[in-house]
Amino acid sequence: DDAIVVGENIFTYRQQGMDPTQAATRGVKEMAVPVILAVLTTVFAFVPLAFTKGVWGKILVALPIIISSVLFISLIEALLILPAHLSSKIKLKSNFITKSIDRLRLFISGKLENFIQNIFSGWVQAAVKFRYITLAIALAILIFTVGMIKGGVIGFSFFDAVEADNMIAWLKMPLGTPVEITKEIANDISEAAEQIRREADQKYKLDRSIVKHIAVTIGAHPATGNQGPMSIEAGEAGSSHLAEINVEFLGGEDRPKGFSSKALMNRWRDIVGEIPGVTSLQFISEISSLGEPVNVELAHEKFDTLLSASEDLKAALAQYPGVTDITDSFEEGKPELKLNIKDSGRALGLTLSDLARQVRQGFYGEEAQRIQRGRDDIRVMVRYPKEQRRSISDVENMRVRLPDGTEIPFKAVAEIDYGRGYAMIRRVNKRRIIAVMSDVTAGELTEQINKDLIDNVLPALKRKYTGLNYTFGGERKERNESLGSLTVNFPIALLAIYALLAVQFKSYIQPMIVMSAIPFGLVGATIGHLILGFNLSFLSMFGLVALAGVVVNDSLILIDLINRERQEGIAGTQLIRDCATRRFRPIMLTTLTTFLGLTPMMLEKSLQAQFLIPMAISLAFGVAFATVITLFLVPSLYMILEDIKNFFIGQPDNNTLP
Repeated sequence: DDAIVVGENIFTYRQQGMDPTQAATRGVKEMAVPVILAVLTTVFAFVPLAFTKGVWGKILVALPIIISSVLFISLIEALLILPAHLSSKIKLKSNFITKSIDRLRLFISGKLENFIQNIFSGWVQAAVKFRYITLAIALAILIFTVGMIKGGVIGFSFFDAVEADNMIAWLKMPLGTPVEITKEIANDISEAAEQIRREADQKYKLDRSIVKHIAVTIGAHPATGNQGPMSIEAGEAGSSHLAEINVEFLGGEDRPKGFSSKALMNRWRDIVGEIPGVTSLQFISEISSLGEPVNVELAHEKFDTLLSASEDLKAALAQYPGVTDITDSFEEGKPELKLNIKDSGRALGLTLSDLARQVRQGFYGEEAQRIQRGRDDIRVMVRYPKEQRRSISDVENMRVRLPDGTEIPFKAVAEIDYGRGYAMIRRVNKRRIIAVMSDVTAGELTEQINKDLIDNVLPALKRKYTGLNYTFGGERKERNESLGSLTVNFPIALLAIYALLAVQFKSYIQPMIVMSAIPFGLVGATIGHLILGFNLSFLSMFGLVALAGVVVNDSLILIDLINRERQEGIAGTQLIRDCATRRFRPIMLTTLTTFLGLTPMMLEKSLQAQFLIPMAISLAFGVAFATVITLFLVPSLYMILEDIKNFFIGQPDNNTLP
């Protein structure tokens, strides 16, 4: 963009017959300050991304660093190296190729110049003449777009799900389940995946299978990275009750049109159906590291009450359409024996510590001696013979030694409660919690479900269970963190951009005219998302933030030219028309280069590009629409400002800037 603006200005002077060196010198001097300001405004617009909190903040922090570096290097090229190239008087040898290129260039240049002088100039003149109608139309378009978003015509989701190159099933059995049982169920799920493979191959009829391979892992969930959609805990790795079935497809570039890993995952879920005795079975075919769409953390002093409240919440979630994989963070631990001392045992001086130590010594063993054998340290353990520690009844049949040395049957002084322990105890802010989580098939439904939970379901639970508290985790918590930091940082960036422009124009009003194109970037972004079939998302908002600095540039160079022309005595509608037509070519060229440069990313099918496509759409279509607004609205606003000056202070001097 910098090179286009500087190069076009130099080219204009060369067309007027000026010496190439003089044209380069004058052209770069005139555009130096506007181009530097344009770079700074773009950098300031990207700065909020560097201070975004949450997961996305860590991912996007690289963007402003790279973009700022590239922009400053391009600034050096545009202001120093490019003018040196354009001041050259070297002419290419005339031949068929150069003549053909020259004829094509002259043809395109002639058509463009004809459009600018005979058509576009008339449009600008009409827009400025009926400037209040122009302003009303622009505001109506903006209000209509906001209404479309608020009315749900275009969906909004915090993170638009990205279909992965695989689909995964995470199986979790009760803690302590033998590996053979886990393996048997995992194999059944794998057989269902094989059926999916056969159905997909029959449907798409490729020269190779749509499924690259199916991997079954027993004892861990390796694909989660301890961050699965249902918050698989890190401590569960290497356990016999866990299994993962991972079905990998062909890459996005090789898959046929209309392929959907999510549709195959839903079919896989239907084939597997309900499996008795499973703690949880979760399916995923989309990439998301922002947490669960629905995640409510319930807290209460009494754990039994907490369990009842979590079951009620899961039942309520099951009533919503599109809600799947409902689960909670509570999991019973392994079977355990709880030892209790009877009153008769306490009367004899037996303590719970003595009882536990003797049971441990008998069944686990007590170290009696250590023997050094070379470099090895051999421990000699003393415990009951193997045949006396095979079953739970052996505990009840053991004899317990009292403090006076007397041995007495276990049942005479103690008793055993059979039950299960806790696999883990989760606390937040010192309060014990149970997190109830679920997936949502359509991202745009997530906000509706969470809102209904806040308005209806959770207040009813609080009335039913006195003392119950709740907070939101997962995707909603991440969204509030990230958007909260963005709503603070973005206004600061806008204020910095305004201050830069105010210093340059020596005016408090003109920067507002320049920045008037920023809101209309939302219109272009919305149109782009509708055309390409995407929902507005959190990443789309990042694109709009970055767009603020880009769309300002076109308005900046237009207002800068108007101010310079006014200082030379040109006034009125002719001034506005001439400046708009003169700046049409660089403004349109910078817009086209930005849009076409982002087009490959918007059309990319690979998995890696899917995350940045919403941002690219916001930037590309936002710049395109804001450019149209700039060419017509900014001149109109400039003349409206003149009208206001005339009304309050009379006819202004042509050399007085608003």
